[in-house]
Amino acid sequence: MKNVFGNSVTVTLAGESHGEAIVTILDGLMPGLAVDMAFVESRLLRRRPAGTMSTARREADPISIVSGVFEGRTTGTPLTIVIPNAETRSRDYEALRNLPRPGHADFTASRKYEGFQDYRGGGHFSGRVTVGLVAAGAIAELALRERGVQIGTHMASLGGRVSDRPFARYEADLAFLEDKAFPVLDAAAAEAMKAVIEEARLAGDSVGGVLETAVIGLDGGYGEPWFDTVESMLSHILFAIPAIKGVEFGDGFALTAKRGSEANDAFVLRDSRTVTETNRNGGINGGITNGMPILFRCAVKPTPSIHVPQKTVDMKTGNETTLSIGGRHDPCIVHRAAAVVNACTAIALLDLVTLRDGNVRGNR
Repeated sequence: MKNVFGNSVTVTLAGESHGEAIVTILDGLMPGLAVDMAFVESRLLRRRPAGTMSTARREADPISIVSGVFEGRTTGTPLTIVIPNAETRSRDYEALRNLPRPGHADFTASRKYEGFQDYRGGGHFSGRVTVGLVAAGAIAELALRERGVQIGTHMASLGGRVSDRPFARYEADLAFLEDKAFPVLDAAAAEAMKAVIEEARLAGDSVGGVLETAVIGLDGGYGEPWFDTVESMLSHILFAIPAIKGVEFGDGFALTAKRGSEANDAFVLRDSRTVTETNRNGGINGGITNGMPILFRCAVKPTPSIHVPQKTVDMKTGNETTLSIGGRHDPCIVHRAAAVVNACTAIALLDLVTLRDGNVRGNR
């Protein structure tokens, strides 16, 4: 289970950055779910690099579903996705074979796999592998959309520049983000963030940020107490994204500065439906959805591959040295990571929904 996530619906990841292909297997899907390839492509497009804000590595990501779909619908058997790698330049990494890059998994991978790992481009630890998560997440999102569930993510901050526009009108905000490759709700903040990325790029450096995600349309009652709570299952898969270093739900750490009378979400009636008056706990109580929007934030660290000289240790000679990483790298991955966060959210929620309901086609 080292490369498998989920209980009722599972996702398995295989492949390396410079290997032949990225392979993803979705198992446990109900038969008869619609698979709209145009929708899947649209989600892959959100993750794809573009312009000077992203790496110069441009993969076309032609996707092949080689099992589990027949005549546009799932068969119920394992669904296998294959996405080939084409734009590899492995020679860029030969000089780094024995020089672990700060912030990367090079050093820990060599310890775990005893030096037999594919080191090129980060191998199995590379952000390139997230293309498989995005493809699988798109299929999971399609299944959730049949139930009226919608997922969206925007950049709440980047490189210290904070957007003054949090989620407010959820349906309208998620619709606005639907086709945004640079997902920011505030146009002025978006321009300031782009300027920060360009400044970091010109300096050979990188920046990180915070992504805020909302999920609407999911009823109360999903999630398990203790070990498979909504928070723990989402955190489990979100922390699989290489750049994520923190996750908080609702008001998160800010709740620590409030009294209970401020932190609690009072229950009220709206159109004969029990809802919470506020949503400081992010739509989750006791690890279970309460029917309000699920709201959480992810901390995305700066891209570790930078041109600025950094200290490291030559694992072959045992000597300290300095390296400056060349090749093709992102000065910022926050905007691209939004697509991966959406995908991981869809996979985790589909697993929780299937665990409780079994058949996820249509509203229960």
